[in-house]
Amino acid sequence: MAKEVKSVEYGLEKIFEGAQDFLPLLGTDYVEFYVGNAKQSAHYYKTAFGYQSLAYAGLETGVKDRTSYVLKQDKIRIVLTTPLTQDSPLHDHLKKHGDGVKVAALWVEDARSAYEETMKRGARSFMEPTVEQDEFGEVVRSGIYTYGETVHIFVERKNYNGVFLPGYKEWKSDYNPEPTGLKYIDHMVGNVGWNEMNTWVKFYEDVMGFVNFLSFDDKQINTEYSALMSKVMSNGNGRIKFPINEPAEGKKKSQIEEYLDFYGGPGIQHIAIATDDIIKTVSQLKERGVEFLSAPPHTYYEAIPERLGVHMDMMKEDLAEIEKLAIMVDADEDGYLLQIFTKPVQDRPTLFFEIIQRMGAKGFGAGNFKALFESIEREQQLRGTL
Repeated sequence: MAKEVKSVEYGLEKIFEGAQDFLPLLGTDYVEFYVGNAKQSAHYYKTAFGYQSLAYAGLETGVKDRTSYVLKQDKIRIVLTTPLTQDSPLHDHLKKHGDGVKVAALWVEDARSAYEETMKRGARSFMEPTVEQDEFGEVVRSGIYTYGETVHIFVERKNYNGVFLPGYKEWKSDYNPEPTGLKYIDHMVGNVGWNEMNTWVKFYEDVMGFVNFLSFDDKQINTEYSALMSKVMSNGNGRIKFPINEPAEGKKKSQIEEYLDFYGGPGIQHIAIATDDIIKTVSQLKERGVEFLSAPPHTYYEAIPERLGVHMDMMKEDLAEIEKLAIMVDADEDGYLLQIFTKPVQDRPTLFFEIIQRMGAKGFGAGNFKALFESIEREQQLRGTL
C-alpha cells in the first residue's frame, strides 16, 4: 500500500482542529454543469445514473437567457445549464471548455458572512450577496472564483421552503428511472497547471480556512510514462474535500496535461460519489450503459489480501465479484475502501466520475494510483494523446 503523507504528524481529527472557523460549511449544496444541451444531458443523467427530476428554470419560468434542469439523488443535487441566446457568456465558456463543472456550491448558514470573510482574505468576487425571493421564502447567495473559471457559490437557504431556488419550478416527469444507490459527494478533484498546486493550496488555506491533510508527490503517483502531484484540502468538519492535482515531469503526456489541453485550462477533473453498496451500484450503472476504465490485471486482485492486511477479515465483498466488475480496493489505518472510475462522460476527455464506498478508510486509494493511472494511459493511447 502506497504511503499517504499527512501534512502534520497527528491523526485526521487533530488536523481538522487546525482548520479555521471563519467559514463554517454545512455541506455541498449543488454542482452546476454548463452543457451544450441541458435537456438531453438531463435524460442521460437520469437514464444512466438514476437521478430524479427535481426543478426547472427557463423561458416558462421567466428566465430568458438560459435553461437549467435540476436533478437529485439522495443528498446529491446537480444542475445542468445551457445558454438560450447567441450573446450569452455561457457560449464562450462552452466553446472553450466543452461540457464541465462551473459551480461547486457550498451550503452555509450565512452567505453574506462567507462572502465578506473570503473577500477580505483575498478572494476574487464572482457574485456579491444577493437575496432571491418567491412565495416560498428567500435564499441568499454569494460567490467567489477559485482555479480557472470554476466558482464556489455560498448558499444560505434556512429561510426557504421551495423545491430548489427562487426562479425554479417543480419539474414533474413521467420518466424517473430507479436510483442506483448514489448517496452524496465524497470529494471533487481539481486539475491546475504546472507549478500551480501550491498556489491553490495556499488559497484554500488562507481564503477559505481549509487544511492540507494529505499530500502525494510524483514519486508516489507515477507510471512508466507519466506522473503527477496532488494535495488534499479539507474544511474543518471534513465534509468538503478538494484534492488539487498538477502535472509532473514524465516520458509522455500525463492525464493532467491531457485534461488541461482539452478543457482549456484548470477545472474540476472528477467528482467522487459515495455509495453504500458499490457492487450493486456499479452493476446497475453498467447495465445502464455507463462505461468504466479497463480492469487492472489479475495479479492486482491476487494481491488484495496483502494490501488490506488486518482489514481483510472485515471485508464482506466477494473478491471474484469485485474483479469481475473491475472495482479497486485499498486500505489505510482506519479501514478499507472500494472505488472505480468512469470514462469521460462527454466527447472531450475531461470530466469523469468516481464511485466510492468507504468502509472506515479516510484516504483516497493511494495503493490504487499506479493501477488506475495505467488504465487511464491505456485510454490515452487509444485517443492518441499519451
